[in-house]
Amino acid sequence: MKYLILLEGNTEKAFIELMMDKGMLKIDALEMLDLRPHQKRQIDPSLQVLIRQLPPDEKVKIIKIGDTLTDQLKIPKDIRHKIASEEKYCTKPEFEMVVIISEGMYEAYQKVKSQKRPKIFAKERIKHHGTRYTNSQKWIIDYFSENNLINALREYKRRT
Repeated sequence: MKYLILLEGNTEKAFIELMMDKGMLKIDALEMLDLRPHQKRQIDPSLQVLIRQLPPDEKVKIIKIGDTLTDQLKIPKDIRHKIASEEKYCTKPEFEMVVIISEGMYEAYQKVKSQKRPKIFAKERIKHHGTRYTNSQKWIIDYFSENNLINALREYKRRT
């Protein structure tokens, strides 16, 4: 079984790669199609080629991660038999909540959550080494290289 992890955006990609680097993801890179997660919403032609090249008895489990999962996955007819299953994981509330919690700003955010999304709150109030929060892979990776991702995720789960 191979896994095809489709990620919606930069934030999801950064978090999944961090989780992989820290051994927090139960899927190893060797189990993934093309050895990595893909920042795509659909199975594009390059991924279709990789699926077609798999041995005849090898199946693919698709995992989609994003904050909106309403788009339907389009699977070409000639590779449908290769798809074992599709799972979707929604990141609502947004991943920025993990950063907000890590910074100890959960209570402050609760006071303004009806007016601001977590991303806006984080961009306005959170800095790391003098740089305001951005949902770029670089910022997130830099931030969580110095802050404990595991503790932040546990606290996130406890509070949500």
